[in-house]
Amino acid sequence: MDDIELPGLAHLAFVRSPEAHARVTALKVPKDAPGLIAVLTSRDLEGLARALPIQAPDGAEAADEPHPVLAGEVVRYAGEPVAAVVAESRALAEDAAELVEVDYEPLELVIDPALSQCRLVRWRGEGGDVEGAFAAADEVVSGRYAMPRLAAVPMETRGAVASYSADDDLLTIWCSAQDTHRQHKQLAAVLGRAAESIRVVIPDVGGAFGSKGSLAPEAAVAAVAAMNLGRPVKWTEDRFENFVGAYQGRGVQADVELALTSGGRMLALRAHIVADLGAYLLPTTAIPPHTTGMLMTGCYDIPAARVEVVGMRTNKVPTGPYRGAGRPEAAYFVESVVDDGARRLGMEPVELRRRNLVSRFPHPSPLGWTYDSGDYRRCLDLAVELAGPQPQPNGEWLAGRGVAMYVERAGGQFESARASLESGGSVSIASSTSPHGQGHDTTFAQIAAERLQVEPDRVKLSFSDSAVSPAGIGTFASRSVAMGGSAVALAAEALVDRCRRAAAELWSLAPEELSWDAGGVLSASGRSLSLGELAAAAPGLEAEARFESDLVFSSGAYHADVEIERATGQLSIKRVVAVDDAGTIVNPLLAEGQVLGGTAQGLGQCLVEEVIYNEEAQPTTASFAHYSLLTAAEMPPIATAFVESPTPLNPLGAKGIGEGGAIGTPAAVGNAVADALGGRRLDPPYTEEKLWLAMEESVQR
Repeated sequence: MDDIELPGLAHLAFVRSPEAHARVTALKVPKDAPGLIAVLTSRDLEGLARALPIQAPDGAEAADEPHPVLAGEVVRYAGEPVAAVVAESRALAEDAAELVEVDYEPLELVIDPALSQCRLVRWRGEGGDVEGAFAAADEVVSGRYAMPRLAAVPMETRGAVASYSADDDLLTIWCSAQDTHRQHKQLAAVLGRAAESIRVVIPDVGGAFGSKGSLAPEAAVAAVAAMNLGRPVKWTEDRFENFVGAYQGRGVQADVELALTSGGRMLALRAHIVADLGAYLLPTTAIPPHTTGMLMTGCYDIPAARVEVVGMRTNKVPTGPYRGAGRPEAAYFVESVVDDGARRLGMEPVELRRRNLVSRFPHPSPLGWTYDSGDYRRCLDLAVELAGPQPQPNGEWLAGRGVAMYVERAGGQFESARASLESGGSVSIASSTSPHGQGHDTTFAQIAAERLQVEPDRVKLSFSDSAVSPAGIGTFASRSVAMGGSAVALAAEALVDRCRRAAAELWSLAPEELSWDAGGVLSASGRSLSLGELAAAAPGLEAEARFESDLVFSSGAYHADVEIERATGQLSIKRVVAVDDAGTIVNPLLAEGQVLGGTAQGLGQCLVEEVIYNEEAQPTTASFAHYSLLTAAEMPPIATAFVESPTPLNPLGAKGIGEGGAIGTPAAVGNAVADALGGRRLDPPYTEEKLWLAMEESVQR
């Protein structure tokens, strides 16, 4: 984003609250400073910008507590934007921001969601005879499990450039974001402007991992500033701002109970899930905890379940989707209690899973989703096979191994694509989805080329401009190939039909008399016509398709071997096996890349990543000096494999692959750590101190 330059460009910097919860008692802005153009406060935005809209999942209650564009009388987390300064350069804007004086009256802090009195989200799901199943159980296994808050830490931080043309009343904004359509819709809602008066362009994005799905409040301020000043305005977030201002992920705790027979049959599950949602509801804050709740029966044929999810307000930056977005939490909670159940029954964890896996599809879960297809047994057996023999402990190291299943929702709603025949015989595809590192150009070109029977390099893709992109929802939640790819397939097939009809008209033949041959050549009765020749004879041929679908459900099995050094508590992950079923795999190389990337992020969560707030609700992990990321040099061997159970719900048979590594890895490693500790259950990250203390406590007992 920072390389976008426009004539007359001004720069935006923000004054952020140092207090986590306080009343703003006075705010004084400088009247003059070098390069100062304007200062905006919440009062200046009255009538120009509303709070961000809230999206409540089906069946969930969401409080009317949206994130303001700029804080008003009260700030609710350290880092919340209080004022915006526009100046001639970024440096001058930052200097002028230092001159804004804000007086705060501290208010009571809430750091622990369990102690919060303000519920932002509530969802409850139930199916089957839960009480009867628990009454009939031979064993009831319970546990409390937690996943820490995480920062997405994309390579490129957030940013926006806004430009306004008064002549045609058109606001154009370039955003570092995941997709065009959600930004467009949310910006129109915030500004109260007609959709056709806003153009959103998403350039190449340096990573997102879920953290750029919602409109950034700062981007809305940039838009208002550009319209007010009549000149373009740029905002580029620095790394510190990204740590304290961009929404974070996870931060969820669950109390889970599993009812079992002595023979290892799972009868029912109960869970109470508490999510730390932070200070406000952003548009998608309520989605991950709802997804966690809906997936709490995992891959298992559990006939009865009752799950309650509550999302509580704390004085922290809000949460939102981060790679997996509720799925890793569900897998970790379910797979932890299943492992604990196997230990209680004296049964091998793999065997307990085998006895309870869903085997018939479609499978309606007791919580309301219907799994479309899968081969859970094959995933588990393949993961065990690839894992090989278990390493044995020695005098210096404890050894453990863990396995975990997962199921995840993907797809749903709709996407569109437009296919156009260009001069020379190439084909352009405009897609409603937006890539930010997944390889859409390659995968979608393959899909279209196969149906057009041309080489992929003859297919040109375009994305991410609301002025030209067809209608859609966007890129998130492993839905690009299943939804966007299916729309591309249908558009390409429609273009084939359109071209066939045009050629038939040129030759005065019926369309069915023409054959479509390799290279995109139409032929009939000894005559042939290339796509280039057809484009010249009948210019402007194009077709558009819209694809709608219910949710599809990917799945997989992950396996981990770990060692813990007795003397230091250092955790060494020796090997990870990743087996994923994403239906039909269009491009195996790109699919494997998604698995490896997700696994790397899952391992980071296991080993080093955690957002920490101190007793004053100040983030203490707001730099790379304190928030660690794993590097390629620290990755263990990762064996990957795919099981393909095509979904019947789309023409490709494809599901989602982008989340699997981030979902299955933490659960498998968590079970391996518990195995190494003799059944002692700890939550990630598995720091040396945490593990060493656990071993010391075991010795003292």
